[in-house]
Amino acid sequence: MIQENIERKTLHILRVLQNAQAPLGARLIARRMQDYGFTMSERTVRYHLKMMDERRLTRLAGRRDGRTITDLGVSELGDARVQDKIGFAISRIEILAFRTTFNPKSRKGVVPVNVSLIPKERFADALAAMKPAFDAGLHVSELVAVAAEGNRLGDVLIPEGKIGLATVCSVVINGVLLKSGVPMDSKFGGILQMKNGEPLRFVEVIYYSGSSLDPSEAFIRSKMTSVSKVIEKGEGKILANFREIPAPSRVMVDKTIALLKNAGIGGVLSMGEIGEPICQTPVELNKIGMILIGGLNPGACAQEAGIDLDNRAMSTLIAYEELKPFGSYTGSLRKKKKI
Repeated sequence: MIQENIERKTLHILRVLQNAQAPLGARLIARRMQDYGFTMSERTVRYHLKMMDERRLTRLAGRRDGRTITDLGVSELGDARVQDKIGFAISRIEILAFRTTFNPKSRKGVVPVNVSLIPKERFADALAAMKPAFDAGLHVSELVAVAAEGNRLGDVLIPEGKIGLATVCSVVINGVLLKSGVPMDSKFGGILQMKNGEPLRFVEVIYYSGSSLDPSEAFIRSKMTSVSKVIEKGEGKILANFREIPAPSRVMVDKTIALLKNAGIGGVLSMGEIGEPICQTPVELNKIGMILIGGLNPGACAQEAGIDLDNRAMSTLIAYEELKPFGSYTGSLRKKKKI
């Protein structure tokens, strides 16, 4: 039992280092381990890191720079036990929702974001490819943040040769509703078929509770979207998420959604009736189904245009005040034909 607990902590430390993409010291690692449900002191983290160094899973990058993950550590993480992977997506949603502090009335606090890492030389092309998706409203918010290499978007360090683009994640709705006392049950992420500009049905789904990967990342990587086709013809496949809320919370949810919309955050594509299916998806008794637009649809649009992006869903949190309208970054771009 003790050895199993050590292995779990080792895997989560490796995951923290892999996501950081930069050397981290024990203090930062201990802070980020809280995202995985572990409360560890700096001293305890140092103890584990020493053992991991001996196993060549990590290496010391410098007395002040902290540790980095090795190739062997990446391999160990990839071969981690199935039980340590399952459910990681749903736990990430719950943690980000809990850590969301955004207040749509005061328009202050932090919001969860996705981060797309774009090659510097293709950044202008990527923005041009994403613009139709933003114009068509296939996003959670038109507010974004940009960071150059060596800078950070929240906890994410932008690697050399890349520019980072943060887009608001649909988990912001979970977080704001949670702070209002409304629990939201996140069921799955999927590919939503659109017909005549309206949502029809989910054709592919990945349940959060049984996945170690974010569904949006998996679908984009597998080239299963046709966001640009939806923009041009009203028919195609976009990224979307399915949630359920308690039926008695409907009035409060409607008010909260309106407040979010006034603050420039949308993302709610459709809401059903009590216990009634929505987009051919069954809904539990005394629950209301909600379809949320995937925050990475603009990234999927760029990927469809042949631009290789490293999309990281539910990546980190950043202050609302750091977000700017997407148009402020595209004003100097030449007008291009639609994708």
